Amino acid sequence: MLKHRGFPGRLPGSDFHFTIRRPNPKGVTPLTRRERYADRRPPDRRADAAFMAALWEHFGDQPFERGNLDAGRLSWLFGREVVPAEDPFDPADYESLLKINEAAARAAFPEVFDGI
Repeated sequence: MLKHRGFPGRLPGSDFHFTIRRPNPKGVTPLTRRERYADRRPPDRRADAAFMAALWEHFGDQPFERGNLDAGRLSWLFGREVVPAEDPFDPADYESLLKINEAAARAAFPEVFDGI
């Protein structure tokens, strides 16, 4: 499992994790698309925006390996702002490649991309 050095481990001042420390011994948690409903709590929205900002800062528009990025946090963006970068795609593989769908990310998180 690739560890993304310099990537924030969590949202500062919260328990919203962005990375994991070690592989899951029971198997890789698969990425699944989670629906973000309009009534989500503001802290959840801030965590999504901060995670997207960290992804954009570290990877930009280039494909990146899932590695130690938290599956739960990725799943809130998966299928919309973060999409598979390879075909076939294995959602339960730490080495699977992902990429940011820049148009969808800019539409969903304009505050992240203001001034870029």
